Amino acid sequence: MNTLNRKSSVYIFMTIGIIITIFGILLSVSLGAKDIDFSFIIHSIFSESSDVDSKIIRDVRIPRAISAALVGGFLAVSGAIMQGITRNPIAEPSVMGITQGATFMIAVSFVLQRVFEGLVIDSFSLMMFAFFGASISGLLVYFVSSRSIKRLDTVKLALSGTALGTLLISLAMGIAMYFNLSQQLTFWISGGLLGVKWEGVKLLFFVGGIALIFSMIIAPKITILSLGEEVAIGLGEKTNSVRFFSILIVILLTGSSVSVSGNILFVGLIVPQIVRRIVGSDYRYIIPCSMILGSILLIYSDILARMINPPYETPIGSLTALLGVPIFVYLVRKDKTI
Repeated sequence: MNTLNRKSSVYIFMTIGIIITIFGILLSVSLGAKDIDFSFIIHSIFSESSDVDSKIIRDVRIPRAISAALVGGFLAVSGAIMQGITRNPIAEPSVMGITQGATFMIAVSFVLQRVFEGLVIDSFSLMMFAFFGASISGLLVYFVSSRSIKRLDTVKLALSGTALGTLLISLAMGIAMYFNLSQQLTFWISGGLLGVKWEGVKLLFFVGGIALIFSMIIAPKITILSLGEEVAIGLGEKTNSVRFFSILIVILLTGSSVSVSGNILFVGLIVPQIVRRIVGSDYRYIIPCSMILGSILLIYSDILARMINPPYETPIGSLTALLGVPIFVYLVRKDKTI
């Protein structure tokens, strides 16, 4: 009976969450610096009109809204996986230096453009730089903290990730100050979805979508691993292999997200905590529910970031931090095991 109740609550949560997500996407597309009638928005989606308003809808607002949903969901799933494989309720992707690695490579790309005047790095190339930096830093932290290629020390993971992340973000800031690039780099440090194009959406769909599918496949093994090392080994699980493939998934999810949106804090930290209290400890439910709640959080945070001080935008990373800190403090004080 408890299992049936749990499944029912999960399905209700997911149904309501999907409805709120769809409404949020429609609201995000409807709101902006330029007032556009909703009927015209619907018309623009299904037409090939080349007027300015139609281009704003199709090429600016729709990819931004979709990216907010995907980035929020991917960061939340990454946090859930990190917390499961490390059995650390305050783990998140930035623990592995992934976001800092992306920021460092963005700084490097800006320097290359400054030094080589004829070199032009477009938005897609910039995303590739960020994704490359995120992937390399994540893999480097993994191998530094591993006793062997598939044997991970979770304590060393946190320590080496924090150390490398601090080093990379310091180097990025130093490079930005030396080459007078602080203003360009601010976006990537504070996080935001301004200027997201369809190339970013395609990257998220392709890389993040594949990683999300694999996260659902490996979810039962993460559930067993989250019960403890001894329990997982006793049930015949290859714990180090599960951690290795889980971290690859985290790198793909977080790397693609950071390459599009920059450094957005606390989504991967607080969303899995909330979801776990609603749906329990089964990662077959935690992962899809985290995807939905993470999407909701970032969609509405992005809307709020645009509405606080129009026509200027509040950095969305700062806003999620402001929203996340009090929630996290409440969770920590309520749960004495954290």
